[in-house]
Amino acid sequence: MKFFAFILLAMIPGLASAAEPSSSGLSDTLEERVKPCIICHRDADRIDRDAYFPRIAGKPAGYLFNQLRNFRDGRRYYQPMAILLENMSDEYMREIADYFAAQPYAYLEPVVPALTPDEIKSVETLMYSGDPERDLPACGACHGEKLMGVQPAIPGLLGLPHAYLAAQFGGWRNGGIMRGQIPDCMSEIAKKLTQEEVNALVQWLPGLPVSGQSAGADALTPELAQRCRTILSGKEVTR
Repeated sequence: MKFFAFILLAMIPGLASAAEPSSSGLSDTLEERVKPCIICHRDADRIDRDAYFPRIAGKPAGYLFNQLRNFRDGRRYYQPMAILLENMSDEYMREIADYFAAQPYAYLEPVVPALTPDEIKSVETLMYSGDPERDLPACGACHGEKLMGVQPAIPGLLGLPHAYLAAQFGGWRNGGIMRGQIPDCMSEIAKKLTQEEVNALVQWLPGLPVSGQSAGADALTPELAQRCRTILSGKEVTR
């Protein structure tokens, strides 16, 4: 982490100088300014099956903006990101989010999961039917029928590395992502899953081929839109 923090600190001026003309001879474009992001999140045409850092190219702009603002405002914490974003305006973060949302992404090839038939059946039930007894909606009800996300702020689940998926579920379950500061539907859902279900999910998802586009906002039922209102609005709410 210290290594990444050092590199990012050295490159902050390029990302943060939204309104200042470049004096280095480099073109003062958004593409140049966001190059610090590429250190960890990689170029759009580079893929890594064991990557811990997520892809940001091609994700919904609303989702990317929400994450940037959460890091800046301390609702989500990772020191290099907090340092990089601490003085950044909402307007500039929206520009960055729109830029990366428009970038193409080379998805990973599917990997056949080493799961038993019973494990696969259990995962498919969670994915497409949910578990009403535990108040678990189907994953596809929130992330889209094709699991490619829902505009403007819910990401897709396909084409993601196993290591990243495992880390995300761990973070949601132990409070390491949103630090317990605001109600969050994904944290509540992840905590209701067993560890065995999580293990199966993070193996099953990378085995699916990427197909289709993210769904429109009308794909969410009013109930789920209300339940996940902090994600959709990007605003803190209290209960």
